[in-house]
Amino acid sequence: MTGQKVGYARVSSVGQRLDRQVVAIGEVDRLFTDEVSGRSRSDRPGLSAALSWVRAGDELRVASMDRLARSLVDLESIVDELVQRGVAVTFVKERMTFTADASDPFATFQRQLIGAVAELERSLIRERQREGIELAKARGAYRGRVRRLTEEQVKHARDRVEAGAPKAAVARDLSCSRRTLYDALSGRGVYAPAPLNQPRNN
Repeated sequence: MTGQKVGYARVSSVGQRLDRQVVAIGEVDRLFTDEVSGRSRSDRPGLSAALSWVRAGDELRVASMDRLARSLVDLESIVDELVQRGVAVTFVKERMTFTADASDPFATFQRQLIGAVAELERSLIRERQREGIELAKARGAYRGRVRRLTEEQVKHARDRVEAGAPKAAVARDLSCSRRTLYDALSGRGVYAPAPLNQPRNN
């Protein structure tokens, strides 16, 4: 490759760490990251920035396929878009590199198969979670989601945001995801006001 090596890493929440992915990606000229679950590419500003940054002759390095996309459709779309622009895409864990001048049908099939398996695994995990919740409800042991932030923390976060602090920085300081912070500030989900005379889960 004659262009730049660009890295992309993603974790699902602010509390998780990017270190292992960064080590796997190796030395790059520029690194883009996301700290959100991001079901689609539009939810990941770091990925959008990386896709806008790379040019023909560059190489985009990602620790594994599931870090680049959450679905097979999204994976195919991103990889196809990049290789058509002349950008190579390397998945370190899978030891696979895709380029416009390397149209190996078997490699494409491998990519689709690995992506499909990863997507299926996520679906099975969600299904097991749903089954576990239903069983817990049947036993009367399910209490629903638990608040990650106390009332004092929510008030402190609201004061900081109103004072101009970035929400991402506030979430990081509280060791919670941005979604949790948004729910707390907006009074959604477990942070919604409780009906009168009904206790809330703490």
